[in-house]
Amino acid sequence: MDLLPFSTAHATTVATWPLSATEVAMWCGRGDFPMAAETVAAWQRDTDVTARLLVEGEQPVAYGELWFDAEEDEVELARIIVAPEARGRGLGRVLVRGLLGEARGSGHSDVSMRVHPDNDRALRCYRGAGFVPVDPELTQAWNAVQPVAYVWLRHQ
Repeated sequence: MDLLPFSTAHATTVATWPLSATEVAMWCGRGDFPMAAETVAAWQRDTDVTARLLVEGEQPVAYGELWFDAEEDEVELARIIVAPEARGRGLGRVLVRGLLGEARGSGHSDVSMRVHPDNDRALRCYRGAGFVPVDPELTQAWNAVQPVAYVWLRHQ
């Protein structure tokens, strides 16, 4: 398996991975379903975002992003999704470990992520990869400007 730079040529593929409006909301906080490939491609225009694709052979099986924040000296793992036909094989954890390696190698002191509170499968994956909940008061402050009360996690 390889963790490769994401190419917008794969935007259509990744956009088909959420199978419902609920999955779209839990994946990226959007309300539109089906997901538009143009939306996934547009995420790549943000200079603070680095997207990666986990590939098995030549088949894309998972997608995730690193959001770099130099001002806060942190990297946030974001928009992590596994292809429907590849779920349940531990590939989410493989992807998260690869993203963590890049995040730690960037020199930033903190790695965090936010997870939709109803995304139990993702929460198990991230906790298994060494993420722990942040302080409840900090969670409350960060959620003050969010559309849902996310579970905020930090890597130890």
